[in-house]
Amino acid sequence: MEFLRVGQLVNTHGIRGEVKIMANTDFPEQRFAVGKQVWLEHPTLVEKLPLTVAQVRTHKSTLLIRFREWNNINQAEAFKGAWLIVPEEEEVTDEDDGFFFHQIIGCQVVTTDGMQVGRVKEILPLPANDVWVVSREGKADLLIPYIEDIIKDVDVKQQVITMEWMEGLE
Repeated sequence: MEFLRVGQLVNTHGIRGEVKIMANTDFPEQRFAVGKQVWLEHPTLVEKLPLTVAQVRTHKSTLLIRFREWNNINQAEAFKGAWLIVPEEEEVTDEDDGFFFHQIIGCQVVTTDGMQVGRVKEILPLPANDVWVVSREGKADLLIPYIEDIIKDVDVKQQVITMEWMEGLE
């Protein structure tokens, strides 16, 4: 079974087992709704640990989540840096032409005039808009904001993203 990374446990919060999660999904309100199950993946675990969302709230750019299975900080502390994952068949979308983070990673980026830019290696989910990190051969990584003025087309089947080059990107 294949899994998707939907968030990362970045820290604990308080003493009652609540944790800070950096969401890695376009639909955190659906993915981390009360009652939803996710699995914890961490190098110290032999098997993935199932966790059920008991409470969730937004805090700055993270989510504060309490899982039913944890009721104190000691249960969560050892798992800082762990990934929260879900089975791939649980993908969530709200539109037919939508796409997911994992479908963007590895896509070739080209400009509207055909210039090869590089490949998307990471997505930084930020409050204003996501930023796509593009790895370029022989050059520093390029940070591209995911906004309509720049990203003109995303073809996940062909693994090609077409962008409008703008002054100041480099």
